[in-house]
Amino acid sequence: MSDSDMRILIYNWKDLAHPAAGGAEVYTEGFARELVKRGHSVTLFVSAVEAKPGEEVVEGVRIIRRGGRLGVYREARKFWNTEGEGRFDVVIDEVNTRPFLTPRYIKSTPIVALIHQLARDVWRYEVPAPVGLVGRYIFEPWWLRSYRNVPVITDSVSSAESFEAYGIHGAHPLPIGAAPIDKPMVDKETSPTVVFLARLVQSKRPHHVVAAFAKLQTEFPDAQLWLIGDGPYRASIAKDAGPNVHLLGRVSSREREERLARAHVLVAASVREGWGLNVSEASACGTPTIGYRAPGLVDSVPASGGHLVEPNPDALADALIAFFTGDLVLTPIPSLVPWAEVADAVEGHLRRAVGG
Repeated sequence: MSDSDMRILIYNWKDLAHPAAGGAEVYTEGFARELVKRGHSVTLFVSAVEAKPGEEVVEGVRIIRRGGRLGVYREARKFWNTEGEGRFDVVIDEVNTRPFLTPRYIKSTPIVALIHQLARDVWRYEVPAPVGLVGRYIFEPWWLRSYRNVPVITDSVSSAESFEAYGIHGAHPLPIGAAPIDKPMVDKETSPTVVFLARLVQSKRPHHVVAAFAKLQTEFPDAQLWLIGDGPYRASIAKDAGPNVHLLGRVSSREREERLARAHVLVAASVREGWGLNVSEASACGTPTIGYRAPGLVDSVPASGGHLVEPNPDALADALIAFFTGDLVLTPIPSLVPWAEVADAVEGHLRRAVGG
């Protein structure tokens, strides 16, 4: 390593080996591996994963796994106090609902916060009402106060704007990257096909998609819906799903891309996203998106040539009907950039932090 290379520590509660891994993990490890190629040393500290080692190197990135869903935050602080102090040049603190709160205990090393999105409405969907209210109106504002005096990077303009209410000003949106996707050379399905790609949790609102699809079937009885992803809400969705609704679970990258290419339209119904990597992946596969007018999606859907609707199943169904009748014409626009461009941006922010 040269004098200009950095020793980078990234705190995130999951890595790609975690069963609940999503777009944030794809994004993090994408630019991390690129930074390693440039000579930087990158350590990723995440929660433990069953049947995975406590430490391993994956494509040059050192991954340390300790603690569970909640214990990882305590283990992160312990790691810094016993093994981290003085061994890193800069820390990336990723915020996914509960933050690591590194500004409270890391004092001698620069910190850059990567906040993908606020939880806000997600609290109402993912935890019981009393806890959700406390989380949204007490915990989240209190936690985010710690990040007012550190540089913040994020996924989208709408996410950056949402931080202003919490006293976090000047957050910098990053370009959105992904592994290169060669558009699969497959034909579109012969029957109208809708695809949903996300974890099956309430905040992604797959139940809205199922309800909208039922209305679409009144006009197009042979339509089919593919639900790609898994999660705690799967049993509930399976119970309510009607004919031609297929719960496919987690699939390989190749199958995911092929199904995205074979489908006619992706639907995105999340309460909020940092960006919506699934939207960009679909456009790279030649498929547009109809999505809810929600933070993150308001950036990714138009950028990918899609169409925004108000967040309710009837509006989604009406847009789907208009799309399949030809009244709504959408042309997908690839919106992903190479990991090198994402790494350029991240590297720049890290160097500025290290340089003071």
